[in-house]
Amino acid sequence: MAKLRHIAIAAKDPDVMAAFYKKAFDFEEVRKTDGPLAYGYHLSDGTIDLAILRFKTDQIGKGLDYTGLHHFGILVEDVEQAAKKLEGLGGKHYMDQGGDRIGGFEVKFYGPEGVLFDVAEHPWIGTEPLPVEKAAAE
Repeated sequence: MAKLRHIAIAAKDPDVMAAFYKKAFDFEEVRKTDGPLAYGYHLSDGTIDLAILRFKTDQIGKGLDYTGLHHFGILVEDVEQAAKKLEGLGGKHYMDQGGDRIGGFEVKFYGPEGVLFDVAEHPWIGTEPLPVEKAAAE
């Protein structure tokens, strides 16, 4: 079963926002990023990755000044299989992660009403992997 493992917030000042959440909830900073898509921080409670990012591209059609919930990420067993299912349900492929994937998404999709989300088969840094299926009792 797929699991929610990533939430991204668009922020004007990721430094201040990340410091707030680290102090308020003792979240661990697991990665700082400054790549072609965004600048910011990845914080974790050990289960979910909370990305606080100043985006460099407008992925959701709200402009670069937008702040608030940006997208979420789902951990799946097989990205290719999930992508086929999503497309069959009307999901629209947006982009694949280029180059080495370092603790982030593998494929981005738009779902109903244009909501952006990530799909990955490797856990985000600092997050729980998918549960291991227990072998059937003999």
